[in-house]
Amino acid sequence: MGYLKQKFRNTKKLPDWIFVILAGFLRFLRFCFYRVEVVDPDGLVQTAPQMVAVTWHNRLLFFPAVFPKEVRKRTVAVVSASRDGQYIADLIKCFGLRSARGSSSKGGMNAQLEAARALKAGNHISFTPDGPRGPRYTMSKGPIHLASLHRTCVVPVTVNASRYWECKSWDRFQIPKPFSKLTVVIGTPIPIPPDLDAVQLEFYRKKVEDALNEVSLVKPEDIPTPKEIAEEKRRKAAKKAANARKKGE
Repeated sequence: MGYLKQKFRNTKKLPDWIFVILAGFLRFLRFCFYRVEVVDPDGLVQTAPQMVAVTWHNRLLFFPAVFPKEVRKRTVAVVSASRDGQYIADLIKCFGLRSARGSSSKGGMNAQLEAARALKAGNHISFTPDGPRGPRYTMSKGPIHLASLHRTCVVPVTVNASRYWECKSWDRFQIPKPFSKLTVVIGTPIPIPPDLDAVQLEFYRKKVEDALNEVSLVKPEDIPTPKEIAEEKRRKAAKKAANARKKGE
């Protein structure tokens, strides 16, 4: 079992047919086992010009399956440059979504450049601003910086399940229970001014973070405290150091 697990971890690219089957299975589940409601008071799904959308990492399971084909074709998702990110990129490709690879920890500049080109071409950019490794419900500055450079809005977007299982992962990934209701919420666009200084950048980062938590129905007690965030960073650093020692042996 250990050999197979290690072999899987070392596999950076899986065959495309696996993701075709998985995408088909998600479509089947979405249409047969869930009711979907779209809450879009500003009519952004059909009429919005290019924008930067943000969604928490733990709401991604049915995210590509609940939007119309026209929206998916106009959307470029910023996806981690990691192995897990490759799996996500291959899966969303089956839904017609393109990806810009990179994150705050790896390949961030490349992702920002690809995202900038996509915005100029009239596409939407989708971020999971607490990915790829958290802290959960804590937003990075990347989406704000990009929106400021291109003088556009950031829109909080979420998929809330009425009933779900919660994984014991860093993001508490949510798996909607069969026959539950999926509510797609498109929040109010938040205009981001150009030429932000550090203080203004943090102000708008926090403003968008709060708005995304609100539409995602995140409870205050579910948001990590500064102490919990520091402890999580310490554990990750220790794990990274241990892995480095193993590779050196």
